[in-house]
Amino acid sequence: MGLLVVGSLGLDDVTTPFYKTENALGGAATYISIAASYFTSPIYLVGVVGEDFPKEYIDLLEKKNIDLEGLQIIEGGKTFRWAGKYHYDLNVRDTLLTELNVFENFDPVVPEKYKKSSYVCLGNIDPVLQMKVLVQMIDPKCVVCDTMNYWIERQKNELLELLKKVDILIINDSETRLLANEPNLIKAAKHILDFGPEIIIIKKGEHGALLISRDTIFSAPAYPLESIYDPTGAGDTFAGGFIGYLHKTQDLNIDNIKRAVIYGSTMASFCVEQFSTKGLEEIDYLRVNDRYREFLNLSKCNEL
Repeated sequence: MGLLVVGSLGLDDVTTPFYKTENALGGAATYISIAASYFTSPIYLVGVVGEDFPKEYIDLLEKKNIDLEGLQIIEGGKTFRWAGKYHYDLNVRDTLLTELNVFENFDPVVPEKYKKSSYVCLGNIDPVLQMKVLVQMIDPKCVVCDTMNYWIERQKNELLELLKKVDILIINDSETRLLANEPNLIKAAKHILDFGPEIIIIKKGEHGALLISRDTIFSAPAYPLESIYDPTGAGDTFAGGFIGYLHKTQDLNIDNIKRAVIYGSTMASFCVEQFSTKGLEEIDYLRVNDRYREFLNLSKCNEL
C-alpha cells in the first residue's frame, strides 16, 4: 500500500542574510513528499494549487515518483504564497506575507486508489481538514500528524478530536508546552499522550529531536553543519524522511521508530544546506545512508 501525504503546496519568497529567492517551491506536502521519495514509493499527494503553479514544479514532483492524481489545480486560481525574512540567528524569522488563495477553500478529496494507504502523513494544516482526510481512509496502519501553535490557539478542541485518531504526533518544543499547558517538556509530552497519540516527536531545531512514549525517551542530535542557508521546510522534511523510512521498512517497533527519527534528521540536514527544495533534489540514497551513519557516530563513545 502507498504512503499518503496531505498538506500545502506553495510559492515562497525567502530572504536570509545570505541570499534572497522568489517564487520558490514550498509547502509542507512538497517537502514531506520529496524527502519521503528517497525511501519508498508510491507516494500519493493530496493538495491544491492555482493555475499559476509552475509546470517545472509539477515535473519535479513527478520525477520523484510522486503520484499527483490527488492534486487539485484550480483554473484561474492563485497558489498559496508565503514570504519570510530570517535574521542572522536563523532560528528567528519574520513572516512578511501569507496569502491562502486557493488553499482558503481547500476541500481534500482522497482518490479511490489512495484510500487504502497503509501510512498517512498529515502535514501542518487545519485540523478540520486533517480529520476530513482520515474519515476517507480505510484502516491505515500508521497516522503521523504535524501541527502548530496557530491551530493549538484557535482550534484546540478540533485538534484534540483529531489526536484521538493519530498514532505519532510531530510538534516543536514550544508547541508541546502550549498544547499541554505545562512548562516542563517531558511532563508536557506525557500529558499529550493522554490525548491519543502513542508517540510524541518533539523537534528542537539545532538541538535535535526527542521521541517520547509511555516507556521510552530517546534523544537524537542535530547534524553539525558549517553552512545553513535556509531553514524553511526543515521540519516538514524531517517528517518526510521519518515516515518515508517507516513505510519502507513496514516496522513500527520502537527501535525502528528511533532509526526513523535519525533518518528524518538526516533529510532535514540536507534541506537546510540550500534554498527551497534544492538541497533535496539531487542527492541519492547512498549519500543519505552515509550521513545517517555519521549521525550514529555522533552519539557513540568508548567506555571510560
